[in-house]
Amino acid sequence: MRYLSWLLGFVLFLLALGFAVKNSDTVMVNYYLGYQWQAPMVLVVLVFFFAGVAVGVAASLRFIFRQRREIFSLKREMRARAQAGKSNEE
Repeated sequence: MRYLSWLLGFVLFLLALGFAVKNSDTVMVNYYLGYQWQAPMVLVVLVFFFAGVAVGVAASLRFIFRQRREIFSLKREMRARAQAGKSNEE
């Protein structure tokens, strides 16, 4: 299984490398107010891909932290109930 995952990673790397070599032409990205950016197409695609990943992770952080707080409070409540159950048995 380990070799299969290494092989899959190597194949994905070769596909990405082939994409980068085939799309090395310079493209121009036009912004508002007349700003422009010229860069190889693969760089533009990678920049916007990682920007999308960063926005997605940032958007999910609020929900993750809310869940962690809820889990912490539920664990505290379980401990309190367990302590109350022990004191009632004695």
